[in-house]
Amino acid sequence: MSGTTNWAEAIRPLLKKYRKKKHPLDYQNVYQLIVMVVLSAQSTDDLINKLAPEGIIVDLHVMRVAPRLGIATGTDPKKVEQQLMTSLPKKEWDAGMAMSFLGREICRPKPKCEICLMNPICTFYKESK
Repeated sequence: MSGTTNWAEAIRPLLKKYRKKKHPLDYQNVYQLIVMVVLSAQSTDDLINKLAPEGIIVDLHVMRVAPRLGIATGTDPKKVEQQLMTSLPKKEWDAGMAMSFLGREICRPKPKCEICLMNPICTFYKESK
């Protein structure tokens, strides 16, 4: 995890692009979306309860994108969520959803780094050059 990156500033291009985009899951309200995301990630009941008032969505895509960016490390969604919540101000916690979209569209298992708007601060991109 990069200690010198101002993540509140660095994450802005990602939020600008994806903040208003509707999630691909078919849901009727935020509660359903949270439950569906948690179920889709095959999470525990404890995490479901935790994600119900506040938190950052950490799905399969976020688990791939966050470590690549350098904002989080590890393979435990709970720990990644904690790292994201520590690195970002609460008003930017929708970054989880933005990272999920980035992971679906660009930061795939075989990433399209050359067209990614986050490559100026991305640890994975810098290391692959």
